[in-house]
Amino acid sequence: MLESIEFLNKEFFWLLLLLPLAIVWYVFKHNEQMAELKMSSIQGFKNASSFWSKFKHVLFALRLIALALLIIALARPRTVDVSTRTKTTSGIDIVMAIDVSASMLARDLKPNRLDALKEVAADFIDGRPSDRIGLVEYAGEAYTKTPITSDKSIVQRSLRDIKYNTIIESGTAIGMGLATSVNRLKDSRAKSKVIILLTDGVNNSGFIDPKIASELAVEYGIKVYTIGLGTNGMASSPIGFNNNGSFRYGLAQVEIDEDLLKEIAEETGGKYFRATNNDKLAQIYDEINKLEKTEIEEKKYYNYDEKYRPFILLAGLLLLIELLFRNTIFRSFV
Repeated sequence: MLESIEFLNKEFFWLLLLLPLAIVWYVFKHNEQMAELKMSSIQGFKNASSFWSKFKHVLFALRLIALALLIIALARPRTVDVSTRTKTTSGIDIVMAIDVSASMLARDLKPNRLDALKEVAADFIDGRPSDRIGLVEYAGEAYTKTPITSDKSIVQRSLRDIKYNTIIESGTAIGMGLATSVNRLKDSRAKSKVIILLTDGVNNSGFIDPKIASELAVEYGIKVYTIGLGTNGMASSPIGFNNNGSFRYGLAQVEIDEDLLKEIAEETGGKYFRATNNDKLAQIYDEINKLEKTEIEEKKYYNYDEKYRPFILLAGLLLLIELLFRNTIFRSFV
């Protein structure tokens, strides 16, 4: 309760220094008003002290307390209730283009590249509550997994459902993945439009050249962040199938067309990143999260409740009690 009280005119608290001075004055005046009587013995007066003579000091205490309360009232105590309303003034539309080719099952990231990406991407989505996000899958061809939406539960559910499958044509069609993402954003009215394109290979499929797709992104004012996923050198990757249909793993050279990814990012005003492990991948998404800030307008409403009235009323009551006693039971100046 006390933590929510503030004083508008704190300078009036300096007046509290008058209270010790008033006590000194009262003691001095009281001693002056005491008459002296010399007697050979006061044995007969030891038990003759009057209750009212002691109670007389209470009148001065009432006056001091009333004065203190008036000083507190002058300092204007009040409580402040602050309510905040936020409004997104400039949201961002984001499409995450995810490579789902067989090489994304490589185990240089734990447990594999695709699952590591899904975990980091889920955190990224949770950190963008004011933006609309869509998902695009691509391998040898591309399709929209989820159109851009502000419903994060839909996006998260779609992200969890992403996995390698044999329905999509095999290969890595970077141009197709980028072009499909551009198509999802070209009609967006958002002030900022962003594509996060992730791949672990080179463009070897599809009928759209990645450079043409990047030109389309520039035309529609879309910024592209590209991520090359995979360790340096060799990685444990799917190289064939076992008799039971499961993948057979072996060491394979990691090949990422970094020059192409850098060119796409540079032309569109984005940035290229290389993720060689789980921690690096998480750091990349954190950096993108910081680079693409959503403008949020925050309005604060202050509701002040003045609390000086109870202090004034209590001070007035104490002064009234003191005045009543002074003019009835006690008729002397204190």
